[in-house]
Amino acid sequence: MANPGSSSSSSSSSSKGKWRNLSTYAARVFFVLIFLQIPLFRVPCRSGICTTPLQVTSCQLISSEIFPLPVVKALLFPGAILDGLIYNATVPKWDDLLNIYNLTNVKEASPVTDLQRLEVLAGSYFAVAGGLIGLIKPGRMSMFGTLLIIWGLVKEGILGKQPVNEDPTGPRTVFVYPTMLMALVCAFLSVKYDMKKVLRSAPAQPIAKPLQSSKKSKLK
Repeated sequence: MANPGSSSSSSSSSSKGKWRNLSTYAARVFFVLIFLQIPLFRVPCRSGICTTPLQVTSCQLISSEIFPLPVVKALLFPGAILDGLIYNATVPKWDDLLNIYNLTNVKEASPVTDLQRLEVLAGSYFAVAGGLIGLIKPGRMSMFGTLLIIWGLVKEGILGKQPVNEDPTGPRTVFVYPTMLMALVCAFLSVKYDMKKVLRSAPAQPIAKPLQSSKKSKLK
């Protein structure tokens, strides 16, 4: 006869293994959302209108020349292939990537547009870096970047704190897509929480009680 205790322990260990792999799966989904350039928001940027953190980051990388241009194009190419297959049923050419994303004159564009939205800019950097690093080791960078982006969008879109140079009576150019909620959930789930370390870091402190002999000595 099979031991019921062994079957319950094996089922519990398998369930724990699934929960441990949840952060890995969430990090992979977050990577797909970022690098396939699924639209998450819509904000003005140096190239015109950016809809993904990778587009915001690419504008800065090209204008500042931090990375070589082929590296930036390699980051943009997977999303360009997906867009080309969906809308035109064709694969875009490597040499046309800058024209597709309107990045040919990014260096001459004014940086004021991006600097007025520092939260979205910084959050896009962290989201892209967190998506890459999350494939190796999921961490908190994706969550931190996503929260920064959401705060920048909420501050301007909901609280109405538009940049100084923009017309307050004009149409709102900031928009958040429902896919942002999916990115936020994946960013939170990609963080690993080790409850054993949490319990070890906060040990229970015993409350010392005075002995009866010490009480009697104090009274004397």
